Amino acid sequence: MTMRVNPTVLRTMRRALPGLDASYGRRLALPVVALAVTLGALLATHERAHAQAQTGLEQIVKAPDVKSSDPMLLQADELIYENNNSRVTARGNVEVYYGDYTLLADRIVYDRSANTLAAEGNVRMKDPDGAVITANELTLTDDFRDGFVDALRFVTQDDTRITAQSASREAGNVTVFQKGMFTPCKICRENPDKAPTWRIRAGKITHKRDQAKITFNNATFDLFGVPVLWAPYFETADPTVKRKSGFLIPSYSHSNELGNTIQVPYYFALSDYYDFTFAPMWTENAGTLLLGDWRQRTANGGFNIELAGVFDNVNDYSSPAYGDDFRGSIKTKGVFALDPYYSVGWDVLLETDETFRRYYNLDSRLRTDRVSQIYLEGLRGRNYFSTRFYNTQSLLFTDEEFSEAVVYPIIDYDYIVDTPILGGELSFNSNTMVFSSADGTDSNRFIMEANWRRQITDGIGQVFTPFGRLRGDVYSLDNPGVLELGGTEDLTIDDPYSVLSDNRDNGTIWRGNAVAGLEYRYPFVTSTGMVTHTIEPIGQIIARPDAVGDQQEIPNEDALSLVFDDTILFDIDKFSGYDRIETGTRINAGFGYTAQLASGGYARAVFGQSYQVAGDNEFDNAFYQNSGLSTSNSDYVTGVYVQTVSGFAFTGQARFDQDNFDMVRTDLGSSLNYGPVQARVNYAKVPGTIETSDITPNLTNVVNADDSEEILLAGALAITDEWWLLGNLRYDIAGSQTITDGLGLRYQDDCFKIDVTYQRSFIRDQDIEPDERFVFTFALKHLGEYTASADAGALGTSDSGGL
Repeated sequence: MTMRVNPTVLRTMRRALPGLDASYGRRLALPVVALAVTLGALLATHERAHAQAQTGLEQIVKAPDVKSSDPMLLQADELIYENNNSRVTARGNVEVYYGDYTLLADRIVYDRSANTLAAEGNVRMKDPDGAVITANELTLTDDFRDGFVDALRFVTQDDTRITAQSASREAGNVTVFQKGMFTPCKICRENPDKAPTWRIRAGKITHKRDQAKITFNNATFDLFGVPVLWAPYFETADPTVKRKSGFLIPSYSHSNELGNTIQVPYYFALSDYYDFTFAPMWTENAGTLLLGDWRQRTANGGFNIELAGVFDNVNDYSSPAYGDDFRGSIKTKGVFALDPYYSVGWDVLLETDETFRRYYNLDSRLRTDRVSQIYLEGLRGRNYFSTRFYNTQSLLFTDEEFSEAVVYPIIDYDYIVDTPILGGELSFNSNTMVFSSADGTDSNRFIMEANWRRQITDGIGQVFTPFGRLRGDVYSLDNPGVLELGGTEDLTIDDPYSVLSDNRDNGTIWRGNAVAGLEYRYPFVTSTGMVTHTIEPIGQIIARPDAVGDQQEIPNEDALSLVFDDTILFDIDKFSGYDRIETGTRINAGFGYTAQLASGGYARAVFGQSYQVAGDNEFDNAFYQNSGLSTSNSDYVTGVYVQTVSGFAFTGQARFDQDNFDMVRTDLGSSLNYGPVQARVNYAKVPGTIETSDITPNLTNVVNADDSEEILLAGALAITDEWWLLGNLRYDIAGSQTITDGLGLRYQDDCFKIDVTYQRSFIRDQDIEPDERFVFTFALKHLGEYTASADAGALGTSDSGGL
């Protein structure tokens, strides 16, 4: 039976039993009966004569997370009233619920004269934040604000633990632990007495809840139970804090270029919506780098601005900043929603020279270009609008001027008609671009395109898709002296670039194109056991007129990166951009096979070929002679895709010569995450754009003339549950040289990670030289991540986390 007693009932009960003899400890015993009593009821048992004595208690400020009007519910096997001692004792499976607090104990005594609660035996208390306190004894005021804990252990929701000989809670938000220990590491189930991976032992630990910080006095840091560091005073944010002002872990490094380097970052948590990190870096050989990063979030977006600069007289003649007194960069990125459909954003990086950010290790040394943009973008229903301003900049010394350009702007608008037209879908696409290259070429264009397609499925499952396209282009050219290759019939070894269009006239060029075609698919589906098989032959015919005029008169700014593989086999136009369009009649044919497993895994294969059956072949051009499309019968393309539920994935794409079936191009990628093995392998073999023998020496850097073949390997092997062996390699097979490689060892558990790796880079560009270094990284849960790196033979540090 459960009884809820209100103040009136208690007052009546007390006055009805005036003759209870307190010397016998007279008790109102209810064995094996649960009682629920409100705190207000307990306080109401005071007679009016005692009210004046309680005025001091009324001055106590209530805990901010408990309302004074909230009831305190108490449940126990036995409830004992001792009127002469002004005490109420509850014992046997005692439970107290007050606001968001929960208190469990074997015995609880409420002392009305002292206005305290004393809990004894298997004490457990859960606070509003989800932290759990266990202790042998615990004494609290009635509003759970202040208290004392003996042999205490404090556990938060994320398993952070504080244990102490004793602790006291003061002023409602300060807890002081005497001879305490702090750790976020989990207790070993097999050996609970085993020391955690790391811990901080201190003579006194003070947790100030309102300031969200923990301070340690006379602190010792233990790693695997071994003391490794002592500090008289140490302070950090408590585990609930995500952002707090203060110094981040300082860093030290050493390299041939910069010499000894020290960086001391300071983080300013200025608001819930914006912050700033100032991280000056002193270098022995290259001045003092000033680095600051401002981040801000608003109701409809956010942005950041990173400023970096150094005042140093550059005496290295190989540096692009030779002779300059200042090197620096501005990097900013942001996006803001204008309404539910449209957003505006930017991603901009400006720097004084090509190698500044790579030289000071602000960017990867593998970076070869910069692309900055400002954009307005909208998507509403099935319609899309985009306006983008671009600036491109090459970071390689060997690149020519035309690789640096400004696009202001490029505008795309796609509109799909809501209602069917002739039973199919009608859409309109438009593109506008204003382009200026550093070599003096200006090219403006406007393109309008209408597309229609309809899918028809007959009674036996055959799928017919007729489609059509009308397109009109207008180009305005100013000084169009852009490197371009003409037809192969004009290309000779003696004068390989006799038809380079560097003598184009200024003016306006009009171009039109009409397309009509039909696609046919006939999927066959069958099942064998737990596998569903789908075999689908695909055929496509596309008819277009021959080009009117010479496409070479139009600068090719966006259609250079042609990769003919299975993903574009059935595209209406295989050029990657707008500046080149296909002409004549082409047939694309192939088939696909898919095996879908009931477990969720699948395997898919695609094979096909393309045929130019009539009209001009725009790929029959010196620049595209190795594209696989320059002949009437294209090369064969294949694609194989595998995904298993056990963690294995494979993607393979290949192109085979149409005459002898030799493999011309290969792209392979695979990943494995199974048991103790994690691995990734990427391999690519790419033919040069044109034959090297056909290129004059001064143009070898303008086009991708040479064949390239490269492999990337990365893997991790679990030696035990915590120890991992790491390795990576990027190798240039065509050039017979290593690009980067590394070998490392990692330890990682629930609260600690440490990496020790040896890495090499063989990249050379202007003042960027090959690099060889050791990298040492460790992370402590709640305290941050600490990174150390150095050239071979020296060890230094850099920070990627903080206190």
